[in-house]
Amino acid sequence: MFEISNKEVLIWLNSLKIGNRTIEKIMEQIQRLEELWIMPSKKIYSLKNIKTKIKDKIIANRNIDYLKEVFYILDKHSIDVITIFDKEYPKRLHYIYDSPKVLYVKGNIIEDDNLAIAIVGSRKSTSYGRWATEKFVEELLELDVTIVSGLALGIDSIAHKKALEGKGRTIAVLGNGLDIVYPKRNKDIYKEVPKNGALISEYFLGVPPLAYNFPQRNRIISGLSLGVIVIEAKEKSGSLITAHHALEQGKEVFALPGNINSIFSKGTNKLIKDGAKLIMNIDDIVEEVYELQEKLKNKKEKDIDYSQFSSLEIKVLENIKEGPVHSDSIALNTSLDISTVNSILTILELKGVIKEMTGGVFTLS
Repeated sequence: MFEISNKEVLIWLNSLKIGNRTIEKIMEQIQRLEELWIMPSKKIYSLKNIKTKIKDKIIANRNIDYLKEVFYILDKHSIDVITIFDKEYPKRLHYIYDSPKVLYVKGNIIEDDNLAIAIVGSRKSTSYGRWATEKFVEELLELDVTIVSGLALGIDSIAHKKALEGKGRTIAVLGNGLDIVYPKRNKDIYKEVPKNGALISEYFLGVPPLAYNFPQRNRIISGLSLGVIVIEAKEKSGSLITAHHALEQGKEVFALPGNINSIFSKGTNKLIKDGAKLIMNIDDIVEEVYELQEKLKNKKEKDIDYSQFSSLEIKVLENIKEGPVHSDSIALNTSLDISTVNSILTILELKGVIKEMTGGVFTLS
C-alpha cells in the first residue's frame, strides 16, 4: 500500500472530520502515526477508547485517490497546512490543553506574531466599545503587536479592521473551514487579512460554522496570544469562554470597565470583580506582559536622539534605560554626587525624555 508521512496522516484524519482528541488517543497508542495507513484492520479495531464508527471510517478511506483529492482541494484554495510535526507550528500552541494537531492557513504566520494580543468582545458593540477597541489596537500597533481575534461581528471585526487600516498584522481564527466566509458581512475583512496576517482554522474545508465549533476555536485565540483583552461582553458570552481559556493557559486577562447598567458591560465588570486586570490605557497592559515591557523599552531607547544631550546627561540616561531606577542608585552607578544627579534629572524631565514615577524613581517617558 502507498506510504504517507506522519503529517499527511494527520491531514487525512482531520479531513475525515475525526476530532482532535480522538486523533490524540490514536497517537497515544501508535508509536508512528504513519503506521495507521498500512496497519491491518484487525489491529485498528483493537485500538482502545475509539468509537467503532470512527475505526470503520479510517479503514474505508485508506485510499490514495481520496488523499490526492484532499491536497488538490487545499491547493485550489491556496491553503497551507501546518501540523504539530512542523517547525512552523506556533510554539505557544504546543503548551495549551487540547492543542490543535492541524492548522489550515490562508496567508502566513511569521516569527513576529509571537508578540500577539487577542482582542475579543460582543457581537453587538456600543459606540464606547468601538472607540475603546480602536484605541487599544492603535496603541498596540505602535509596539508592533499582532492583533488576534475571531472574525465575528462587532468587536472582533473592529479589531481586525483597525489593525489592517494601521498597516499592522492580524490573525483571524475561524470556527469553520477556510473556504467559507462567515459571517458573510465580513467578506472584505476575510479577503484583506491574509495580505498582512493569516486566517487560520483547525477545521477542514467545507466544515460549516456550527455553534459548538466556536467555544472550541476560542482556546486557539487565547493560545496564540500573550494576553486577552475583553472589550464588551454580556453575562453569558463567547468572549468569556476565551477569557476562561486564557486563565487556564496562564495568560493575562484584561477587561474594559463599563456602565453597570449596560448589558454589554456585565461580563467585563464581572471579570474585573473576579480578578481580571482593569484597563484604562496601554500602560495597564504593558505592566503585566514582560515581552511588551521589553518591546517598549527597546522602542524608547531607539527613539532617543543622543545628539541633544551632554556627556553627563547621556551617562545618567544610560542608567535609566536599564529600567526604573532610584536617583540614589544613579549617583552610585555614575560616581556623580547626588546634587549633580538631581540637577541632570530635572533637565532630562524638562526635555521630556524621562519621568519620575514615585519616591525618586525615574524611567524613560
